[in-house]
Amino acid sequence: MTSMFDQYEQASQRSKQVYAPPIRPDISTAGFIQMKFQDDGPIFIKQKVNFLPSDKIVQLVVNNNIIVIAMANNILLRIDMKHPDAPEEIDISKYAVNMKISGMFLDPLGNHLLIALIPKFAHLENIPPELFYLHRKTTKLKQASKFKGHQITAVGWNFSNTSETMTGPILIGTSRGLIFETEIGLDGDKIFNTSLEQYWRQLPNYLPLYGTKEVEGLVFDIGKNSKPPITGLEFHKIPNSDKYVIVVTTLMRIYQYIGAVPNSEEKPLLQQVFNKYLNVQETFIEVISQLPYSKMQFYYPAVGALPKSFGWLTETGILYAQIDPKVNSNNILMNQQMLNCPETSLMGSNISQTTTAPLSFVLTEFHALLLYSDRVKGVSLLNQELIFEDIYNDAVGSLIYITKDYVTRSIWAYSERAVFKYRVNKEDRNVWQVYVDKGEFELAKQYCRDNPAHVDHVLVKQAEMLFKNKEYEKSALTYADTHSSFEEISLKFLQEWQIEALKTFLKKKLEGLKMQDKTQITMIVVWVIELFMNQMGVLRSNNKSYLHDSQYLELQKQFDSFLAIPKVEECIKRNRSTIYDLMASHGDKDNLIRLTIMHCNYEEVIRQHLYKNNHLEALEVLKSQNNKELFYQFAGILLQELPRPAVTALISQGSMLQPSKLLPALVSCNSDEKHAKEIIRYLEFCVYKQSCQEQAIHNFLLSLYARYKQDEVMRYISSQGQDINMVHYDVYYALRLCQEVKLTEACVQLSALLGLWTTAVDLALTISVDLAKQIAAMPSDHDDELRKKLWLKIAEHVVREKDDIQQAMEFLKDCDRVKIEDILPFFSDFVTIDHFKEAICKSLQEYNQNIQDLKNEMQEATKAAELVRKDIQEFRTRCTFIHAKDTCNTCDVQLLLRPFYVFPCGHRFHSDCLVAALTPMLSMDQRTKLADLQRQLTALSNRSEDTTSVGSVSLSTKDQIKADIDELIASECLYCGELMIESIGKPFIEEEDYERVMKEWA
Repeated sequence: MTSMFDQYEQASQRSKQVYAPPIRPDISTAGFIQMKFQDDGPIFIKQKVNFLPSDKIVQLVVNNNIIVIAMANNILLRIDMKHPDAPEEIDISKYAVNMKISGMFLDPLGNHLLIALIPKFAHLENIPPELFYLHRKTTKLKQASKFKGHQITAVGWNFSNTSETMTGPILIGTSRGLIFETEIGLDGDKIFNTSLEQYWRQLPNYLPLYGTKEVEGLVFDIGKNSKPPITGLEFHKIPNSDKYVIVVTTLMRIYQYIGAVPNSEEKPLLQQVFNKYLNVQETFIEVISQLPYSKMQFYYPAVGALPKSFGWLTETGILYAQIDPKVNSNNILMNQQMLNCPETSLMGSNISQTTTAPLSFVLTEFHALLLYSDRVKGVSLLNQELIFEDIYNDAVGSLIYITKDYVTRSIWAYSERAVFKYRVNKEDRNVWQVYVDKGEFELAKQYCRDNPAHVDHVLVKQAEMLFKNKEYEKSALTYADTHSSFEEISLKFLQEWQIEALKTFLKKKLEGLKMQDKTQITMIVVWVIELFMNQMGVLRSNNKSYLHDSQYLELQKQFDSFLAIPKVEECIKRNRSTIYDLMASHGDKDNLIRLTIMHCNYEEVIRQHLYKNNHLEALEVLKSQNNKELFYQFAGILLQELPRPAVTALISQGSMLQPSKLLPALVSCNSDEKHAKEIIRYLEFCVYKQSCQEQAIHNFLLSLYARYKQDEVMRYISSQGQDINMVHYDVYYALRLCQEVKLTEACVQLSALLGLWTTAVDLALTISVDLAKQIAAMPSDHDDELRKKLWLKIAEHVVREKDDIQQAMEFLKDCDRVKIEDILPFFSDFVTIDHFKEAICKSLQEYNQNIQDLKNEMQEATKAAELVRKDIQEFRTRCTFIHAKDTCNTCDVQLLLRPFYVFPCGHRFHSDCLVAALTPMLSMDQRTKLADLQRQLTALSNRSEDTTSVGSVSLSTKDQIKADIDELIASECLYCGELMIESIGKPFIEEEDYERVMKEWA
């Protein structure tokens, strides 16, 4: 149960609650519901530590959950917050005789503690200050004798060190402005034997502190002559470089030392940085302050990282800066500003006093916690506004100090009689709003924590500022990302007549719409097109040569890009008539045509051109589109009006067009020679270039040839060849067509193609005998009777019609089918034999030669017959010897055991082995016949009859059956015959047996 004291403590904490601005009414439908089920609580939540000190607390240090508390009775209390129930008490009374603790310094990992002691009273000036060291694993202090006589006021720990036994190089600052470098740690495994002064170096350029003794381990002297006490000291190594940065503060000054350390093994390490500042004029940042104290603080975004920000407490306030070591080699404190501390009324000893200077402070990412004697205040680093105040009562005594754990980031404050812990609670909750108020909108978006309502508020504020600064284009883009009223924003740009910004706003809004938001998309698309039409219409009316105007061309380019957006294309397809009417109302014919082309609505464009008799423009549009159906649709009228350009356009399409679909348009335009010649040009392209084989095209071309280019008919027919199965035109139609226009030579060729040889020769004879001879030579060589008949017809024509005996004799020389005796009946009775003497003699000589050839052939046949008879006689007397040890070539069993066959090649088989091996190679008919013969032979063998004439008949039948079986199986050797050669391609396993064999093998 919470005590009354704790309740009072909680009530004394006042945290300014900064709520998000209310959701604007115009975006209430966007889905933003501002609900808060519980209070986030104060940004800094205090928790009192359950600790009752035995005496007044004078010092407290904390790091890495290790807390060391020094009390006025010279007792040190060391507590590990991971085990808070086991504190360690360390009595330092014997080390602090007549002395008091002036400062305690704990390294970031909580392993090493330095305790600075000074005389307790002013009159004890003869007692020099001292420095003691305490390791985390021991309770015994070690004196640093080398530092005797130096009051240690600041320690710069090595933040790169990870060792538990050694501190690594550290810097120690004194009350006289001196800086020493040393290294502290355990000596071997003996935790009670520490060696503080690991390395020292003599620097003779400095004045001695006591007598003539030189100062050992000194690396630098701040202020040189003024000797100001050092109140803050830190150094850091810049990652991925050999540079170090050292920051030192006094009561009124900030010093920065930046330099490279090329040799990391040289001791003292940081002397290499200080060396370049030894003989140069000092540079520093100075703030006049009357405070007897000051404090330097850093904010670390993470353990091991470089500090992000810097704060320095002075009488004027806190000097706050961002740290960036990359910007300037001489100054890492960027964007410096003085944060004024809020005034505080302090009540004590019945005297009211007002002060602004806190006793101490710590930095968080966005706030500074200021410690006064009776309260703790939280101030925003962004706008210096007081956001938190925690008032303490007298029961805990006066607050002394506030510090921060480097590792855990917990904040600790202590008074004379109590210790308190502060936990940071969502301190960035209102940062976005602060950045909005400062106009830093990009930073504000980063800290909205993905809250859509907050992001929308930031965007609205940003858009309003851009609009106010007349950056209308940027404002439009930003407004489009908000949930502000569409109508309100549109009217804002219209009132300022910012059409470009309005278009930008509308197009950006369009991008955010989904495809199913068809109504909104349609409204925006129509509005944007209307705006473009108005702008381009004004330019067209003001400038007749607008097509060369850069402003118009840029506007046209933007319009084309807008039309190419997929959502816009889809919208225009759905509302095609509306968009076309809109463009037509503005008289923008160019864009209307461009739009129809973009959306492949070429039919409407071509119709518009044809309606206005702009046939050439219609043809250009037809050529520019890819819908081939429109060629078939509009080819007729374009061929009629522009025959040559239209045919050229058709030819340019090549094989993309089907000539058969163009045939109606072509047929309708062949009324005169001008159009017919162009159509012939296209048909010739189809036939000769595209190898078109459609009969209708060939017939149409042939008909045009017959009417307008008769000299091309024969060339065309010849190009098609003389094979009626290979020609692509209708031969009967072509013959009838040529007959109508009296193209006799073409009729001859076509008749011959149809096999009407007699008609072809008769027609050829009306032209020339040579043509008739060509036709007579065409029939196949196997049809001798036909060819002789045709040649006789030509011979009869030559003899009877021309009555030219000399030409008839020459005709006999050209034709080997017709002899002199064949044409004699054609001559008149009054022709004397003298005219045929030479031809008759030649014919007789040929007959004589033929008779002699027949005699020679008969003699050769007789000789061949004699040789055959001789071979047969020799074969009859030929024999083969069978030995008792001979075996069957199939079964390797002795051959003489069963009936067998022996072949001239030497192979030997049992009759049953031969049948078994040969049967699979026979055809189905042969197998059936063999089985039938074997059945008949078995039946005859089993019949028991007497040896009579009937028996003789049976015996002769049995012999015949055996002969038939021998004809089937013994006509050739199994291994040497044609059956073996034919079986090479057969598989070893038949398809029907494949599965069975595979199963057996498996």
